[in-house]
Amino acid sequence: MKKTLIVIATLFVCGVAAAKGGGGHSSSHSSYSHGSGGSHSVKGHTTKNGTYVPPHHATNPNDTKKDNWSQKGNVNPYTGRPGTKD
Repeated sequence: MKKTLIVIATLFVCGVAAAKGGGGHSSSHSSYSHGSGGSHSVKGHTTKNGTYVPPHHATNPNDTKKDNWSQKGNVNPYTGRPGTKD
């Protein structure tokens, strides 16, 4: 009997936690969040033409191209890919 009550209580707690999860998308949130350093995470989103863009990292916007991962001579620390743009 005691084991049955523990199992039921555990299932109830798990069900409440899953219901509170809040995993959906909200348009009130920004599509990216700034972290410390020179980059930020970009959430997955759908463009105006319907193309889905998966979540990724990007450099923070600024007035120079010299520190962007796509610039020749730089390497994206998340993918290891070298920059290709002049």
